[in-house]
Order: sequence, then structure tokens, then C-alpha cells
Amino acid sequence: MSLLLAALSAIAIWFHVSNGYSLYLGDAAAHLNIARRWLDTRQAGPHQIGTVWLPVPHLFTMPFARVDEWWRSGLAGAIPAGACFVVAGTFLYAAVRRVFASKPAATAATLLFALNPNVLYLQTTPLTEPYYFAWFAAMLYASVTYAATNSLWPVVIAGIASNLASLTRYEGWFLIPFLALYFALAGKRTGCGAHQQGRMNIARAALRCARVPQMSRRIEAGILFGTIAILGPLWWLAHNWWFYGNALEFYNGPYSAMAIYQRQLVEGMERYPGDHNWWKAFGQFSAATRLCAGVALVILGLAGIITALWKRAFWAVGFLLLPAAFYVWSIYGSGTPIYVPHLWPNSYYNTRYGLAGLPLLVLCAASLVAVVPQRLRAVAAILVVLSGSTPWLSYPRPESWITWKEAQVNGGPRRQYTAEAAEYLKSRYVAGQGIYMNFGDLSGILQQAGIPLSEALDDGSHPWYNAVEQRPDLFLHEEWAIAISGDSVATALLKDGKRRQRYVCEKMIMNKGAPVIEIYRRQSVLHDDPLHQSPRRQE
Repeated sequence: MSLLLAALSAIAIWFHVSNGYSLYLGDAAAHLNIARRWLDTRQAGPHQIGTVWLPVPHLFTMPFARVDEWWRSGLAGAIPAGACFVVAGTFLYAAVRRVFASKPAATAATLLFALNPNVLYLQTTPLTEPYYFAWFAAMLYASVTYAATNSLWPVVIAGIASNLASLTRYEGWFLIPFLALYFALAGKRTGCGAHQQGRMNIARAALRCARVPQMSRRIEAGILFGTIAILGPLWWLAHNWWFYGNALEFYNGPYSAMAIYQRQLVEGMERYPGDHNWWKAFGQFSAATRLCAGVALVILGLAGIITALWKRAFWAVGFLLLPAAFYVWSIYGSGTPIYVPHLWPNSYYNTRYGLAGLPLLVLCAASLVAVVPQRLRAVAAILVVLSGSTPWLSYPRPESWITWKEAQVNGGPRRQYTAEAAEYLKSRYVAGQGIYMNFGDLSGILQQAGIPLSEALDDGSHPWYNAVEQRPDLFLHEEWAIAISGDSVATALLKDGKRRQRYVCEKMIMNKGAPVIEIYRRQSVLHDDPLHQSPRRQE
């Protein structure tokens, strides 16, 4: 199964990377450039980890991002994400096989997951979903293995996977108390050897030899898991406190989703659909899940819930429900939006969050295979996989893959201004001149132009960046500046110009649906540029 998953991953990576799709979405490019910045920066150090986005995907991507060609093409992000896809499918197969004691059911679940084109697309990007699927499937496998064996090694595996999940996506934090409670309550009942107790009362022997040791092992397992799993969240809280003075900086700091949402509301934006409305929150998430999984798989999954429970897969079903519950809760109260094209505001945003419901659907669909007679299960598995994959087989085009479509639509304006700005700088920039800019979306310009990130004085270059913000006339010496009209870089250049006009806007890039990009250059070097025609603004 792992070889098949690896082959599927390699084919998908070749297709998407060769067409440039792996960096279509702005967040994908930003994740890759953050991984690169850990190595290619003016001010290296732990502060480059940031605060809102969790660090594990960047750590896994970092070694590959060192290769310039892989960094520019997006392959650097696809290689580790593809490996996580293989890990996720392998653990999913092992978990479902143990839950239903059926190889055909496990094969059906794994293929329904692996053949989903939205999953295949995301595992070619530097986004966090492939990583989270790997750790989530590992936790599922470890938990059902512990219930069957009463061994503590699955508890340790679950704790390690939980730390990786908690430092990949915040729903990993949400899972910790549920898993700890499960380990404290679950476990295979061990024998008491009452027949060896001589004339000892049978009831007392059973209580002492079965219940007490079993309860002790359960408590030990719960404490062991909780002790390991809490390390990741504690480290992230400490990181935020040490570098930002606020342990909850990622949650309520100026760059947090909550703070950004509040600023948008102050500016007059309408509230997200589902904000403090449970029914709409569920509707947005379920709509995204239908688009990500396909209607056929949703029907199979809903039908299979009954058979999964009949097969006594209570924990597996409950555990796989938790990510969906987390996202509905987040839409309701934490400023996490999901936009789908057929519901207001009729656009695309965070549609990939709907994949949180995919593991539950594939497990429940696989239970339909597990309930048929043994001799018919192989045929049933084929039918379930074909039925669940109908939407993708009937129209095998990227336009029908909601996550790819979102990247194409929302990333178009960014890709346009990035390509134009990169082309302008590529023929003019000389190594060592320096560029004053904010990181974020503008880092893609340097990536495409082949300019090392260390050439930039950006918002990760402390304390020099802060000094330039306050007194650009004293501390700004870079020969280039790239600004989004009205941002802090543009403001600093305006402040500098009040004392003396040192920087001139050479290039202004305006595209529909995109912010205005301004490229400045110091006047002292304009006359030495053979490509420079006029200090006047060009459009």
C-alpha cells in the first residue's frame, strides 16, 4: 500500500509542480518562503519562526528549500508534503484494518482518501493539511492499537504524533483532552488468574486481579499520554511569551485571525457567515466538506455510520468527528471563515478546511465493506471505491477540484503582480544593493526573481527594521524598496521624503483585484542604470 501511495504522490507532484500549481495559493508560497527564511535571512534566529503559523511544516520543508531551483519551483514544499501523504495513508490503512479486522475495508478507506484530487493537490503544496493528516492518522492507529493490546508503546506514539499535530495545526490542541480521557478509560481487559487463587473468594480475586491492575494501567496510560502531548502547546506558549511578551500572541495578537477580523469589522466589512450562528457555521463547513469529498462519498459515509457503529467502531467514529466539531466551533466563535461559491458571499476561501470531514467519511464508507460476507468483500471494496470516486472519474479536470479552483481564482491577482514585479527587478537588481520591504506576499517577488531573501531588510530583520520605521532618514540605506500602497514601508518612505526626496517610485503595478505595488529606487543610483528612462512613475 505504501508503494502505491508513493506512486500516486509522485504523479501528482510531477503534474502540479510542472504546471506551477503548487504555489498557486498565496498561503502556499508564504509557507515555503518562511521555511526558506530560516536559512536565508539577515537576522537568523528562533524569532523567524513567527507567531501565528505553527512551525513543524516549515521545519520539514527547510532542508529542501535550501536548493534554489526547488525553492523557486515549489518542489521544496511538495517533497515533504508528499512524504506525509504516504505516512497518512499508511497509518489510515493500518488503523481501519485493526478497527474492522478486514483488509478489503482498509484498502477501500485508503483508496477513497488517496484518490481524492483535493488531497492529491494539497500534498503537492507547502500547506499544512498533508502534515496534519499524517499525525492525525498516526494518533488514530495508536489509540485503536492500545485498546487492543494494552501496551504502552502506542501511547508513546500517540503522544509524539500529538506534539507534531499541535505544532502543525491548532486543532491538534483540541484533540489532547479527548485522547487523554480515552487512554485513561480504554484498554483490553487482562486475565486475573482466579483459578490459581485457591480458596480465595472468586469475586474478591476478580476485583483485585482484573479491575485494579487494569485501572492502574489505564490511569498510567492517560497520564503518560497527557505528559508527552502537552509539551508541544507549552513550548508554543513559551515561545510567544519570550519573543512577543504575550503567551497568547498567536490567538489575540495583531497578526492573529481574531485581530484581523476585528479590524475588518471596524472598516465596515460584514460578519463572516456562521459568526455566532451554529446553524450557519455547520452549513458552511458541511458545504465545504461536500465539495471536497464529493456528494457520492458523503452519501456512502452517512450510510456507513450505522454499520460502523454496529461494528462497534465507537471510538474511531467519535475521534474522527472531532476535527469537524472543531471547525464548526471555530467558524461560530473564533473568526475562522469558510466561503464556498454557492453560498453567500459566493466566493472561495478556506475551502480546504472541509477536508477535516474526509477521514470520517472514508472510514464509515469502508464499514460497508466490512459488513458483507468475507468472500464478497473484495468486490464490495471495488464498488465502494468506484462509487465514492465517481465525481472525479466522470470529470477528471482541475476545475472540478475545489481546493485547486480556490487557488486559481484567489491567487490570480497575486501571481500577476508577483510576476510583473519579479521581471522588473530581475534585469535591474544587483546583488548587495538591498531591498526594503515587508515579508508576507511580497516575498514571492524575490523568489521568482531569484533574489536571495537575505537581500531584503524585512519585518523579520530586528532591530534594524524597527529603526527604519522610526527614522528612515537615519537608518534606511537600501537602494530598493517594494511597498504595497499605504503599508508601513510606503509610510516610512513618505516620512523620509518629508526631509529630502531620496526615493522615487520607478514602477507602479495595478491589477484588478490586487493591491497596488510600488517599486522605489534611491535617486543616487538612478543615473547609473542603463535601463532607467525616467524617474517618473510608470504603469
